[in-house]
Amino acid sequence: MSETGNASQRPREGVVRITREDWLNVSLDALISSGVDQVKILTLAAKLGVSRSSFYWFFESREQLLDVLLDNWKRKNTRGIVEHCAIESASITEAILNVADCWLDDALFDPRLDFAIRAWARTDDRVRKIVDQADETRVEALRQLFMRHGYEPVEGFIRARVFYFTQIGYYALDLQEPIASRTAYLAAYVKTATGVEPKADLIESYLKRFYDGKRVTTGVTKADAVD
Repeated sequence: MSETGNASQRPREGVVRITREDWLNVSLDALISSGVDQVKILTLAAKLGVSRSSFYWFFESREQLLDVLLDNWKRKNTRGIVEHCAIESASITEAILNVADCWLDDALFDPRLDFAIRAWARTDDRVRKIVDQADETRVEALRQLFMRHGYEPVEGFIRARVFYFTQIGYYALDLQEPIASRTAYLAAYVKTATGVEPKADLIESYLKRFYDGKRVTTGVTKADAVD
């Protein structure tokens, strides 16, 4: 039985003022930390310190809330990759480093959220189809990136898949590795992804920007960043 209510009647919560964003934030935290089964109206209301009825001022049902969380994930985690694939670049190595920004900035791509959505997809065929479509969109953006730099369609597709799914696998395995160890091999990573030896000054420039803290890494420390 779904949790539904009348969204046209605003509940009275005394001095407690809860916004739609508050509900979304606590729902997101629950999804990431405990999974979709714990995104429950009563549980969320208790965390916010309000009655269950206040939920219905902002959402018609739990199902609508879940759809909003899913839509937010689609926009955030896919958009960052697609937009960074489209950045103009002088070389394929520079292009790949542009996409690597998504792995360093959770404002562009939130790995914990991606993992939570994929866990949800294992128990929900509808969500699984949405996740599959998102993966296809991301890989296609990478394929187009490779093709703009002269790769044949099949090779571009395979390189895009290897580059993308390697990174997704890194998140899924929750590998713990000092950032110094990863950046020491940055040039090798780029060469493996592209088949092209990156220029030393390009790698040096990228690492300088990173270690100087000029890259935004909201919620991501340098020790947590990925290549």
